[in-house]
Amino acid sequence: MVSQEEKRVSSRSIFHGHIMDVEVADVRLPNGQMTTREIVRHAPAVAILAIDDHQQMLLMRQWRAAVDQATLEIPAGKVDQRDGDARDAAIRELNEETRLVADRLTKVSSFYSSVGFSDEYMTLYLARGLTAVAKQLPQDVDENLELVKVTLEQALELIKSGQICDAKTIMAIYYWQTLSLRGDK
Repeated sequence: MVSQEEKRVSSRSIFHGHIMDVEVADVRLPNGQMTTREIVRHAPAVAILAIDDHQQMLLMRQWRAAVDQATLEIPAGKVDQRDGDARDAAIRELNEETRLVADRLTKVSSFYSSVGFSDEYMTLYLARGLTAVAKQLPQDVDENLELVKVTLEQALELIKSGQICDAKTIMAIYYWQTLSLRGDK
């Protein structure tokens, strides 16, 4: 097998922002040619497939400037200095966005959200046994969230109609569908 590894010759940070940094790297390809790569550096993140006792998943409707529209997404956010690890971040995000806590929080998978340009590494959790939190954490001041609950059938239709177009949410819904087909409630 021929190596596909690119050798980094140099790199420079061209932007430092609130949620991401952008780096431009000069790399040597396996054939010796030089090219550049633009890389978004992002904190690790979490996403939560939260399913209530009525077999409805919790979605957050929010405006996303990058796509200039409101989206329906599962609760999610970045792991930050408040968190010991991804699980702590999932518990915190569920509280902040839904005001709920799960008595069962199970790791589903970890994955890169878009390997073509970003190093964002996300961990998806399944949250069951949802109840109201005893103490509400402050919500992010720059988020305007609306909680929406849907059944699996409604979620699949929202994907089909294009109303759910977020990759992590689509992945979570298809995982939920797999659980349902196996008889896991």
